[in-house]
Amino acid sequence: MSKRWYVVHTYSGYEKSVKTDLEHRIETMGMQDRIFDIEIPTETVTEIKEGGKRETKDVKIFPGYVLVRMEMDDDAWTCVRNTPGVTGFLGANGKPSPLSRDEYNKMMRRSKKGDAPKRTAVNLEVGTTVKVTSGPLADFDGQVSEVNAESGKVKVTLLIFGRETPVELGFDQVAVIG
Repeated sequence: MSKRWYVVHTYSGYEKSVKTDLEHRIETMGMQDRIFDIEIPTETVTEIKEGGKRETKDVKIFPGYVLVRMEMDDDAWTCVRNTPGVTGFLGANGKPSPLSRDEYNKMMRRSKKGDAPKRTAVNLEVGTTVKVTSGPLADFDGQVSEVNAESGKVKVTLLIFGRETPVELGFDQVAVIG
């Protein structure tokens, strides 16, 4: 038998407890020779908070799912399936389907080099009213017309000398009003 990755469905929000409980069950049931690894797909996200403060945290990519690397047999299936919080395996016709290496890499957001990408999340969206907090346009109010999370920039339409003027600013240069 070969070691393959399987997708296990859990109650959303219970991924960490399922991982912990399954690790305990593997040890107590002596399944270390058939169940090898458990991963919760996450990505590192940098959130821009009020005043441009950056907060980095890991966020689940697929809430409600855990990946388990195992040699599938009846005992291993029973061990995983009967773990509290597990609702079943992902598969076809009631049978668990193993992931291909490409599927696993996509789920884990890994490139060929093995490093996970980072993304930036902000509480800014088109139409949000903001105040410019720094730079030559500080204290101007405007509306967000475009958000570019990859570059960390936001396009804001400001009223300057009675004219609507689009200005590109960094996330750390604006604060949401309200």
